[in-house]
Amino acid sequence: MKHSKSWWNEECRCVLNEYRVSRNLENWKRFKSTVKTTKQSFFDTKIQEIINKKQGPWELMSWINKRKLPTIETIKYHDQQCLNINNLWNALHSTFNMALYRQVDIDILDEITNKPTSLAFFFKRRIQTHLIQLQQLLYTQP
Repeated sequence: MKHSKSWWNEECRCVLNEYRVSRNLENWKRFKSTVKTTKQSFFDTKIQEIINKKQGPWELMSWINKRKLPTIETIKYHDQQCLNINNLWNALHSTFNMALYRQVDIDILDEITNKPTSLAFFFKRRIQTHLIQLQQLLYTQP
């Protein structure tokens, strides 16, 4: 029986059938191990064949699925394509550093209220308050 994977062999089929019958974890591990070694052996042999033929690495492409390259779009800045590194640099620099020399109103920071940043600060504040109350009690007692 022919299998869709070219590395699949009779040993893989037998070990898989053993697992299907038993549903045992050990048989599953044995199946996974068999598949791993079979694949490794198959691809090592294939690469050695190509090396021995001296046809180069492009021959490897015949037994790998060909994939479509992703479509890309050229970066445009002021309706012109950025086709060299200088144009690309100017476009990106101008876009992301637009506020570099603009005036900034820092008075907006005054509107932010100070809040404790951690529980340690909160507990330290409570302990100080209790210590002050304790001192007041001690000094007011006759």
